[in-house]
Amino acid sequence: MTQAITTTNSLSRRSRRDTMWAGLLLLPGALFVLLFAIIPILVVARNSFAEVDVYGAVQGGWTLENYLALTDPVYSKTLWYSLGMAALNTIVCLIVGYIVSYYIVSQPARRQPVLLLLVIIPFWTDFLVRTFAWITLLGSGGPIVGFLDLIGLDVGTLVPSQGAVVMSLLYAFLPVAVFPIYASMRGIDPSLKEAAADLGAGWWQTQGRVFVPLSAPGILGASLLTFVPTLGVFVIPVLLGGGKELLVGNLIVTLYTEFRNQPMGAAVSMVVLVLMIISIAIVGGLLGLRRRKA
Repeated sequence: MTQAITTTNSLSRRSRRDTMWAGLLLLPGALFVLLFAIIPILVVARNSFAEVDVYGAVQGGWTLENYLALTDPVYSKTLWYSLGMAALNTIVCLIVGYIVSYYIVSQPARRQPVLLLLVIIPFWTDFLVRTFAWITLLGSGGPIVGFLDLIGLDVGTLVPSQGAVVMSLLYAFLPVAVFPIYASMRGIDPSLKEAAADLGAGWWQTQGRVFVPLSAPGILGASLLTFVPTLGVFVIPVLLGGGKELLVGNLIVTLYTEFRNQPMGAAVSMVVLVLMIISIAIVGGLLGLRRRKA
């Protein structure tokens, strides 16, 4: 009996010691998140309810005018356009990312790392450099415009245009759509495709009834990783779209820099944050529903 009590006390002390060391190891990361994520978000949230002085700085006080002003067509149009563009980019990235992922999975195992490397290479280049590269490709005298002129389509230049914005967004976020879908497809038993073919299923039926349902977690993850960052993009619409139709990221930058209205910019930032949280909650709910059905 005494030996059992001693053993229990020893295990309890060891558990407390392990917990203490785990807490110490987590402390630097927790402090980093607190200082550079939580506190800045709280400051922005506080400023979104503040009044603005004549110079555009935070004056203090509490008001809902900053949020009520978002109902103005000038701001609401930008918010709706941003949601639509983020949804469009997500759909395009999912379609292309699914095709690319399916092609990579269909290749021999020794080739797949090379193909994945080719997908990730664009991330090794600065985002701004990649955006300017699209200006060269789509601008007058570029290879794409030259090819269109060769086949009789005199377009002059494709920059600025909404098509250039869509293509650049696809190029920027395609890798983050490919990898989650590829990871889900990688775990699908290849024999299922053969079994579906033996049962008379065509390519489209095999995708709709086998691959898409089994790769749903990767598809949902890819949609989240594509939709959320697209809301905050502000370089591409200016350089490739000519600044005619701005995303909400451009609106925030404009409010902080040109209009010098920090509380209003903070309010728009909080709206974007709420939209991102809602999208994360929707994806999390769909994943949870899928696990319960499974």
